[in-house]
Amino acid sequence: MAPRPVQGLAFEHKEAKKILAEVEALLGAEVSENSARQERNIMITATKTVRELATELPNATRIFEKLGIDYCCGGHKSLEEACKTANASVDRVLLALEQGVDASVSDTAGRDWSSAPLPELVDHIINTHHAYVKSELPRLEALIAKVVRVHGKNHPELETVQTAFTALGQELSAHLMKEEQILFPFVKHMSSANDCGPSCFGTVQNPIRVMMMEHDGAGEKLREMRQATSNYTLPADTCFSYGTLFGALQDFERDLHQHIHLENNILFPRAIALERNN
Repeated sequence: MAPRPVQGLAFEHKEAKKILAEVEALLGAEVSENSARQERNIMITATKTVRELATELPNATRIFEKLGIDYCCGGHKSLEEACKTANASVDRVLLALEQGVDASVSDTAGRDWSSAPLPELVDHIINTHHAYVKSELPRLEALIAKVVRVHGKNHPELETVQTAFTALGQELSAHLMKEEQILFPFVKHMSSANDCGPSCFGTVQNPIRVMMMEHDGAGEKLREMRQATSNYTLPADTCFSYGTLFGALQDFERDLHQHIHLENNILFPRAIALERNN
């Protein structure tokens, strides 16, 4: 047999090295993924607070939303306590969190606001969530009035929804103004200056405490509406506007939950820590 050309041997050697490198990369990726899974399994426990899980795990807030776990106003509770309150299985929630994390490993669409600069987080809250509330309040108030006018006689629970939402809208309007004109500018000042300097409220913890109390009040109004409508279950004799209203109220609830989560669990603790460290 004639000897093989040197060029051919060199090419085959190069291709073999390339294949070997690809195999090693695949094996390395598998090891990394297994390690990541082990770390996540350790991290996801029922003794952690809902707030910790909501800030640490991708997709956690979506899962909590679906399972009825309060992650904004009730974020201080352990996952086990929160599950009891929501009458949800701890094992089911833990499994959902594990699967949710695995499913979101390659999801880069969401921003990690726990490490983003505070001014960017503040602007995001204002431009996304505050803007949403301001645009939806008048639309939903008009829609509720229309549905109550048509269906209120047969469905008195709609008046409960209207009363709760009207009160919620009034409270939120004042709440957003206080944040945008007082608290948020001070948080931005703190993050841009080497020292916090004097403030009209002594410490940032004072307005934060008020804002969190108002968040609790908003959460209570949301629960009143959900309870009055049996979790937004549509009656048999509904019209298109009735279904549109219930869908819009649930969208509003989801956005407000995410809104409060960003403030209670991320912005406020970081602002307090920044003031303390300065």
